[in-house]
Amino acid sequence: MIAERAALKDRKRIVVKIGSSSLQHAETGDLDYTKLDILVRELCDMRNSGKDVVLVTSGAIAVGKKAVHMQELQKHAEDYAISVKQACAAIGQARLMMTYQKIFAEYNQVAAQILMTKNTVVNNLNRYNATNTFSELFKLGVIPIVNENDTVATYEIEIGDNDTLSAIVAALVDADLLILLSDIDGLYTDDPHKNPNAEFIDLVPELTTEYMEMGKGTTGSKVGTGGMNTKMVAARIATSSGTDMVIANSKDVKVLHHILEGENLGTLFVSHKNENFNLPDFVDSLHK
Repeated sequence: MIAERAALKDRKRIVVKIGSSSLQHAETGDLDYTKLDILVRELCDMRNSGKDVVLVTSGAIAVGKKAVHMQELQKHAEDYAISVKQACAAIGQARLMMTYQKIFAEYNQVAAQILMTKNTVVNNLNRYNATNTFSELFKLGVIPIVNENDTVATYEIEIGDNDTLSAIVAALVDADLLILLSDIDGLYTDDPHKNPNAEFIDLVPELTTEYMEMGKGTTGSKVGTGGMNTKMVAARIATSSGTDMVIANSKDVKVLHHILEGENLGTLFVSHKNENFNLPDFVDSLHK
């Protein structure tokens, strides 16, 4: 076991992000309750072992669309599509949170909801209040469940994807590990869907320009918004903030405890805290 992997056993504050496509049955788009139950059990076990845990979850818009039997947003005019998206988020966020609360309660774990926008980080007072809220929840032994506030977020104030959001949260709460659960195994030298000769990379000791370029031009699933490029942006935020990051396949969410046992799964990005990295400025520059 390499030292960088072994060190993950000692991580005390962990942010876990799971994407929309990982939460749903591909055939129907309905929530995969078995996977949700295993995910919650894994998170509760982390919490029971004395670790602080945050879950960043996608899925609100997809759940809302499913609830009102809507197929595609793209067919609508752009302005109308935003309001439809926000309405679906309002429906889906409540349903998704209700589902999480029920499953967490099965394991005697209290969960809390935190909805964020870009202004949560960029505005000094908002950021201060958000940090205090997370801190108090950790003291209470609560697991915060975070999502972007899609019901109010427009282009000007949106973070845009939960890969980036999870890294921002990790930086805000001084997490020492971020785990991105997605429908990919990790980082490859090229898009493995297009290039059969693409090689898997299990360790990124330092995030160089060469590694960042490997994330360009790859797309995510049809359900979610994040591709490999957003994961590399997340890696930039996380590693610059002093947080190790792992990208792993959510096909089996039990991968979480295997990662924390130091097993060589997914791609590990080793942190190198950059004292000159300014999180609010970086977030403010998103989409500009």
